[in-house]
Amino acid sequence: MTDDLLICGAGPAGRALAHRALAHGLTVTLVDPKPRRRWTATYAAWADELPQWLAPQAVAVTIDRPVAWTQRRIELDRRYVVFDTAALQDSLDVSGARLLEDRVTEITRAARHTTHGLDLPSVRLASGQVLPAARVIDARGIGRSAKLAEQTAFGVITDRAQWPDTYFMDWRDDNGAAADEPRSFLYAVPLDRDRVLLEETCLAGRPALPLDTLRERLRHRLRSRGIVLTGVEPIERVRFPVHGGRATTAAFGAAGALTHPATGYSVATALRLADAVVAGDSIWPGAARAVHLLRQAGLRALLALPPADLPLFFDAFFALPVETQRAYLSGRDDLPGTTAAMTRLFLALPRRLRRRLATAVVPSPRRPGPADAA
Repeated sequence: MTDDLLICGAGPAGRALAHRALAHGLTVTLVDPKPRRRWTATYAAWADELPQWLAPQAVAVTIDRPVAWTQRRIELDRRYVVFDTAALQDSLDVSGARLLEDRVTEITRAARHTTHGLDLPSVRLASGQVLPAARVIDARGIGRSAKLAEQTAFGVITDRAQWPDTYFMDWRDDNGAAADEPRSFLYAVPLDRDRVLLEETCLAGRPALPLDTLRERLRHRLRSRGIVLTGVEPIERVRFPVHGGRATTAAFGAAGALTHPATGYSVATALRLADAVVAGDSIWPGAARAVHLLRQAGLRALLALPPADLPLFFDAFFALPVETQRAYLSGRDDLPGTTAAMTRLFLALPRRLRRRLATAVVPSPRRPGPADAA
């Protein structure tokens, strides 16, 4: 007997895939060095991205109109949710799967297995075992590389009474950074009725801002707004590539190129696509591949912007109609919508930035761009 599905990696993407496979009656093995490790990161999403099957208790907080501060205050007309991380993990029940505490060292896509007499994909584990399965999917995420742009953030969790507002992005310059230094913004979201996460974030950089720099900027910003930290607040540290992975049905989550390079979000996309992957449907039709390439071009544009112009860029983006914003942020196979969003944004920017962005979106033949590393 072989499993219907063997999943490498028990993070949100791998666990969501295992959960949905079990719900559809498949036999599942989930391999991870620590498959029962509790998640501690903060995850969030746009409410309209979530699948109907997701348990309601997985969502801790819903914000009807989050705020972006660019060159002005903008209320975003799109509902935003913050997950209860523990409840999300528990709701993705994998108790019917075989959990193996081991590390995958090699994935073989198809080989003859004498025990089964079939050409099957398989994985080799650090323990020496070789496990075949009808399907093997890599959901182990992406390793760090100097070729990949990263998102970094340093945050503290404090009393929500000190900070009642929700800021999806706050680009105001009260964090002590010099005008010519790489920019960072404040991400401020409630975690529940009592706690709020205040996080200084480098959206994307190659290299990204160090965590020590972000920590000092956050402290400076909070002091400038009258908030003094006690030093005992829980801390969140974030560092991950915002692009990379392989656009293939043999990989999923960040490993499968599902991370949005303009935001770093991937969890909601993995939740939404899990059923399609379980069913064996292709999640990479031609339109999705074309959108993927356009998003990589968008990342190159972001990386090329002068630091002082980032607030101007996002001011123009959040001035777009909400449906246009949604097309770019969430329409992974909406090629007309993505093209229209990028075109409208480009035309809304000053001419000096248009020239710089037009040059940036074409990868240099001498140095690989983000799309080449994806």
